Amino acid sequence: MNVVVVGSGIAGLTAALHAHEAGHTVTVVTKGGLGGGCTPLAQGGVAGSYGPGDGPATHAADTISAGAGLCDPAAVDALVADGAARIAELLARGVAFDRAPDGSLARGREAAHAHARILHAGGDATGAAISAALCAAIQRASIPVREGTMLLDLVVEEGRVRGIMVLRDGDTAEIRGDAVILATGGAGQLYAHTTNPPEATGDGIAAALRAGAAVADLEFVQFHPTALPGSPVFLLSEAVRGEGAVLRDQEGRRFVFDSHPDGELAPRDVVARTIARQAARQGAPVHLDATALGADALARRFPTIDRVTRARGFDWSRAPLPVTPAAHYLMGGVVTDRHGRTTIPGLYAVGETARTGVHGANRLASNSLLEGAVFAARAAAALDGPWPAAGDITPCPSPTDTDSAPEALPRFDRAGLQRLLWDEVGLHRTGSGLQRALRIVRGWAVETPSPSDARAHEDRNLLRVAEATIRAALARPVSVGAHHRDDPAPAAPTPAHAPILETA
Repeated sequence: MNVVVVGSGIAGLTAALHAHEAGHTVTVVTKGGLGGGCTPLAQGGVAGSYGPGDGPATHAADTISAGAGLCDPAAVDALVADGAARIAELLARGVAFDRAPDGSLARGREAAHAHARILHAGGDATGAAISAALCAAIQRASIPVREGTMLLDLVVEEGRVRGIMVLRDGDTAEIRGDAVILATGGAGQLYAHTTNPPEATGDGIAAALRAGAAVADLEFVQFHPTALPGSPVFLLSEAVRGEGAVLRDQEGRRFVFDSHPDGELAPRDVVARTIARQAARQGAPVHLDATALGADALARRFPTIDRVTRARGFDWSRAPLPVTPAAHYLMGGVVTDRHGRTTIPGLYAVGETARTGVHGANRLASNSLLEGAVFAARAAAALDGPWPAAGDITPCPSPTDTDSAPEALPRFDRAGLQRLLWDEVGLHRTGSGLQRALRIVRGWAVETPSPSDARAHEDRNLLRVAEATIRAALARPVSVGAHHRDDPAPAAPTPAHAPILETA
């Protein structure tokens, strides 16, 4: 079977390696260079390494709790059941996870985890270590990689995906395949502040929507609580708080306990909203105080953060750092079953592009790298299997449309779109703000992209995913997880547990 994998993060490369090892002919297509995207930026670790008193069942319970009850329990069970094998695979491929003094794997703890079960590499360079190991494995296997090649659209013939249309060096081309695995990441570039790299423009999700695939849970956008403001925004790993750093207001008070008894280790959505409210209340950023950890410990445990913050003029061993929330991870995406199969035969989705049901309304810290590895391997294993019957993958009804008439506006501007979604579809949402955002997005007209204009194609994708995200947020009038509505819920609200499906 000829398999086309689109994306070169942990999910894409794991899928490519497993498909190749199963005897398939594989081609990797990536918009940037091999090993680009979000994976090498991941400072946090990989959950799933269990110590005494811990195990898959406890990990599953923490995942479902963080997901506000909207996780698919069967998908969570698959995640924790396969986690040990995927971690062992990463070790075998050469990922040098950090070790304790006795030589055992060092386990860390992050927010909403009941136990220390997270592996890190290089302190705060886990993603970079994983990316390097997987890229080396791809090269050893001589799997062809088409770098600098952007996905434009899926090729669908007689109801089945048969390949992709791409843009490379100003020219369009078709790459045929018996199966296509989308691993293009999320859509962080929808927002004015994001930890995602510039290429995270929702290309795979938009292409799937145009092809008619089901997409769900786009309203669940996770905002990382602690990013260092600047250009670009720089992520300050949740592991810093796991090691004992605290959040303080301008009076020096640890204010997060006002919102949750777990304080800095509360679920990310709670911490992020609390930071945003406090910053607005005091008219200045809140601060992350890691000074109690000491300069030596910070440099040893977080060498990347230590280097970048000092390069930006901060000495975080002596003074707290200003922080802001930033768009970080999309829990929704292209709807899949537990083997990566979508509602279109021949099309698979893995990693942040997919909506597997693992994350529910809010992702548990350090589950994303694990999910990418687990479900990529499962998708590759399913390549020779039968396709599910129609309807087996679609979990929910389409959202009702709204009466938001398009609003005539000037020519589309990406920065304007990012500000609009940050203001109206961000940490705090209201029905009126979402309606306004929908009117504006519908009113923005993007000219049909010329075949050679990569940025125009990205803009088209961002607008498509933006509209779908706003529609999903409007269709869920109650607050749950990362989706927070500031307006009162209606008398007969949509059940908090019902997923919201978006189709073309």
